[in-house]
Amino acid sequence: MAIVTFISDFGNADHYVAAVKAAIIGVNPNINIVDISHEIKVCDIGHAAYVLGEVFRDFPKGTIHLVAVSESGVSDSKMIAMMLEDHYFVGYDNGIMSLISNQISKTIVDINSINPKKSSFPAKEIFAPAAAGLASGKRIYDMGVALDEISRRTPSIAKATKKQIAGNIIRVDHYGNLITNITKVDFDNIMKINGNVEYEISFRKEKLKKLNNTAYEVAAGECFVYFNTRGKLEVGINQGNGSRLLGLKVDDQVFIDFLIEQS
Repeated sequence: MAIVTFISDFGNADHYVAAVKAAIIGVNPNINIVDISHEIKVCDIGHAAYVLGEVFRDFPKGTIHLVAVSESGVSDSKMIAMMLEDHYFVGYDNGIMSLISNQISKTIVDINSINPKKSSFPAKEIFAPAAAGLASGKRIYDMGVALDEISRRTPSIAKATKKQIAGNIIRVDHYGNLITNITKVDFDNIMKINGNVEYEISFRKEKLKKLNNTAYEVAAGECFVYFNTRGKLEVGINQGNGSRLLGLKVDDQVFIDFLIEQS
């Protein structure tokens, strides 16, 4: 059974999510629709890209991902379908797709180029039929004019040297945990170069000298820091809201200093 995932900033209080699903099922009632989230902050492309980028690879290759998050104040973004990492994506060409993967897609079409339509609800009238078509076996190049490139945005990347990794908080999750752009790959590489030296993790006035495996390795109310299942450094308070209690928010800095002895 073909899978279509659905992510949007529609919320769950209105009819919008159901209307898009009805449009997909109207094309093919055998499609399995999986909700990723409809609580994306309105027009928050960074939020949508983070959530989608963290989860889309968990679905089988060939899954179609319908992405209904537009950019505030922009009404002329192309509407595209593309293949990336053996997954299909349908949505606005507003930079989201460039933030979920560092790979470059060469399979992109403008899905509103054949019999173009102006719609006040493109997720239902344009994206849903395109996603359902792909899920039903339609060739992507039959759905519109081919494009050479998508709109691109520059992701936030931590800066790593032999002595320090300097990163930023890129997401505050539902629990108030703080996810950074510092990766376990960079940390492990620098530790290998330095010979497993001691290190210090710092943010605001906090300085920690140990990584945890889970949040429950520290007592309630204490700070933990570990690399999460996606290999990103995460900071929080056990049984508390780390963002509020630590006074940290998106874009605030986090550092790992490697304590190399001076010769």
